[in-house]
Amino acid sequence: MIQEVEKEVYKVLDELNIPFSRTEHEPTITCEEADKCMGHLTGIPSKSLFLTNKKKTDFYLVIMNGNKPLKIKEFSPLVGEKHVSFASEEKLVEYLNLKPGMVSVFGLINNKEHDIKVVVDTEILEREKITFHPNINTATIEISVDDMFRFIEYMGNPLIKVQFP
Repeated sequence: MIQEVEKEVYKVLDELNIPFSRTEHEPTITCEEADKCMGHLTGIPSKSLFLTNKKKTDFYLVIMNGNKPLKIKEFSPLVGEKHVSFASEEKLVEYLNLKPGMVSVFGLINNKEHDIKVVVDTEILEREKITFHPNINTATIEISVDDMFRFIEYMGNPLIKVQFP
C-alpha cells in the first residue's frame, strides 16, 4: 500500500515521465537490510548519506554504491572541506523532512531552498539502474541512473560528480 509520504515522489516521477519499479518490504534502516528486500529489482543498491561541514553551514547528500563504505576523511577534500561528518537527525528533518533510514535522492523534494549539494560517486555511472527508498523505508524503487540525474537537475540542487576513494 502506497503511503502518503511517497505520493509526492511518484507525482514528480510522473511529471518527468520517469518509469520506476516498486517493491514493498518490512521497514529497513541499513543498506544490508534493504538489500535483502530488493525482490525483483536489479539496480545497484544506493547508499544515501546526509553530511555537513564542521561549521554546519554546508550540507551534502551523498549518493554512492550501497555496498561500498564511505571513507569520510578521504571524502572531505573531494568537496573542498577539511572535515565533514554526519548531519544530526534534527538537521535531517529540517532540510529533508526525513528520518534516519529513509534518506534518498527523493528527499530533495523537501529541500525548497535547493541548498543541499548532491555528491554522486562516478562509480554509479557504470550501472544502468539504481534503487532508493521513496522517502519511506517500507518500499524501494528502481529508476535508471540517467533518470536519477534528470530528477536531480529538476530539483535544482548543485550536483558534484566525483570518484570516491
